Amino acid sequence: MSAIFVTDNLVDIVYPESDGKPMAENTLQYEWIVMIKGGLDAVLPNDFVAGDLLWYPVEGKPKITQAPDVMVAIGRPKGHRRSYLQWQEGHIAPQVVFEILSPGNTASEMTKKELFYNEHGVEEYYLYDPEKNDLFGWIRSEKGLTAIPGIDTWTSPRLSIRFERTPETLMIFRPDGRRFETFAELEARAEAEHQRAEAEAQRAQQALSQIEQERLITQRFKQKLLELGVDPETV
Repeated sequence: MSAIFVTDNLVDIVYPESDGKPMAENTLQYEWIVMIKGGLDAVLPNDFVAGDLLWYPVEGKPKITQAPDVMVAIGRPKGHRRSYLQWQEGHIAPQVVFEILSPGNTASEMTKKELFYNEHGVEEYYLYDPEKNDLFGWIRSEKGLTAIPGIDTWTSPRLSIRFERTPETLMIFRPDGRRFETFAELEARAEAEHQRAEAEAQRAQQALSQIEQERLITQRFKQKLLELGVDPETV
């Protein structure tokens, strides 16, 4: 599908809503895209976060476009969009973008993306290769996007999320210290929490039952004393 707009000189301009490319080339890349997008949605409950959405920075020029694997537009409300038309978004460019490298990405393709993000106002750009466990980052300076030193232990100025690359993988931490997790990890943790809550409820119920049993024993004992003519309060 495409978005069609009519300009003042009545020329139809079509802004395609798909570039015809898949969101991901393999399950590993897809898992990382979904995890980062979901984690950022949780961190930024009031700001727009999207995955694989075409971004058009210049009105009237539909050929100038890019679809970051994940992008963040702080100051723009959440909601569904067919594409990100910057002039309809308060002229706010996405401040942070993420790309997850796949075997099909070429060096020239990634260079073009970096140049695009540099030209159109991205403040932070992160590139991760999950197969090689390589992490790269760029941050805007007076000279444009420049490489981030010490990216393996870096905290995003815009998002306050922390990157930590170990010899095995990349971990991303929320501002509260919790780690970004896959759906499977979230489900496993939720199930563990559910079982823990059920165990605590069972222990509480057993404690209540024990208290009730002791109360009944005490009540029967007092009743027996009364039947024998003995005042329970004197015992």
